[in-house]
Amino acid sequence: MEESISGFKIRGDWGDVVEHGERIALALRETGVDGDAYHDFDDWRPKSHERIDEDVSAKTAEQASVGEGEGERAGKTPGEDLQTAGEKLTESYEKVGENDTESAVERWGESIGHVARAADSASRKALRKVEDTVYRKVMTQMAPYYFDNELVSANVQEVGRGEAGETFVFEVNINDDELKSEVSDVLAEYESEIDRWHVEAEKRTEDVAAAEGVEPPETEGGPDSTTT
Repeated sequence: MEESISGFKIRGDWGDVVEHGERIALALRETGVDGDAYHDFDDWRPKSHERIDEDVSAKTAEQASVGEGEGERAGKTPGEDLQTAGEKLTESYEKVGENDTESAVERWGESIGHVARAADSASRKALRKVEDTVYRKVMTQMAPYYFDNELVSANVQEVGRGEAGETFVFEVNINDDELKSEVSDVLAEYESEIDRWHVEAEKRTEDVAAAEGVEPPETEGGPDSTTT
């Protein structure tokens, strides 16, 4: 592993990439990190049973998706916002007729706000129709598969293919400098104390449960189960 100002980087085969992600996920947990930002990264990081051009591509496209705007979060369609905008505009004219200038201006402003919100919702909806295809077919040919949130910035890309197999580069940066230093210390401990890292593999608990006649556990695996 290489450590620099831009993050923790590994170059190797798919197993190396998976192990790197597991080590960082576990190190984050050991420093007390939890919450949605952590779990989003833990879900995105490459797994041993995944393929970069299928699974990681799909997860990257999903996390890069255009988020919901104000109108969508309010449960309003563009058509509903436009209808409300028309009603507010009518009310504005009525207030003008009543010589209530202040209320007229207020209704006018509300009308403009709903028009803007309708346009925003329509734009986001249109973008979502093309962004997944554009990302998968175009962007991944020019840029690495990436993940970015307030906790972690990461990217992985295939950099070589030969008789020995595929070669990848996986780089992860912790966005908070103090936390990054703590994670660095934990990773250094792994390097000096752990002789062999057991990469987590996807387990078919349903098949085993059916064969043995028992219920599968609700949760299994995760970064807590990767060391011995």
